[in-house]
Amino acid sequence: MTAIPQGRTRRAVLSGVMCALVVTGCGGDPDAGTNGVGKLPATTIQSKTRAAAAGAETVRLAGTVVTNGRTYTLDMRLRSDGGTGTVTSKGASFGLLRIGEKLYLKADSGFWNQADGTGAGTADKLDGKYVKVPQGDPSYKKFSGFTDKDVLLSGLLTLHGTLATDGHHEQSGTRTIRITGDKGSGGTLDVSLEGRPYPLRLQRAGGAGTLTFSSWGKDFALSEPKAAETVDYGKQLPSS
Repeated sequence: MTAIPQGRTRRAVLSGVMCALVVTGCGGDPDAGTNGVGKLPATTIQSKTRAAAAGAETVRLAGTVVTNGRTYTLDMRLRSDGGTGTVTSKGASFGLLRIGEKLYLKADSGFWNQADGTGAGTADKLDGKYVKVPQGDPSYKKFSGFTDKDVLLSGLLTLHGTLATDGHHEQSGTRTIRITGDKGSGGTLDVSLEGRPYPLRLQRAGGAGTLTFSSWGKDFALSEPKAAETVDYGKQLPSS
């Protein structure tokens, strides 16, 4: 029997190890060890990821949303009964906190000056304070929408056009299957292949923003601001 050169043996072993580590190479099954949604039709994957998102108690959403020609940068932690985080638009940032139906806005004096042109004395009074937004105020619906998990996800997790799968990818170390609308022009969505099929990254159609989703199901506390940290605005809030 002819002896196999030792160097060739090492190369064969190394190649086998690499094939085991890289599931998409060497003819391996890219869906091995996954939740199996990667083998499903794109329409079914979309249905499953929307159901998984709706069923989760919490999520962190970060990125940009473009609506009516205006770009909003969001970093929000959301749960079924409220949410908290920051929103930035046109260089102005403000914090939002919603607990049930109670909605608070928190910003610095620069925000109030820019948003409302209010005097320095009033802006200083509001600086860093939680301002309760009355439910009857025109701004309430707009601002509360940024803190509403169901409203945000139902509006965002939609691809337009004909759905198709677009290969296996990775998002922050998690294997994903990507689905697209109209070959990407209708948006793309990366869905987790590990655990529940949560959405992990969304690129909206028409350049309308890119969002990442994380911390699915990880609980966090929402606490009412202390009385000393709150102040009444005294008139209709600016819409920002």
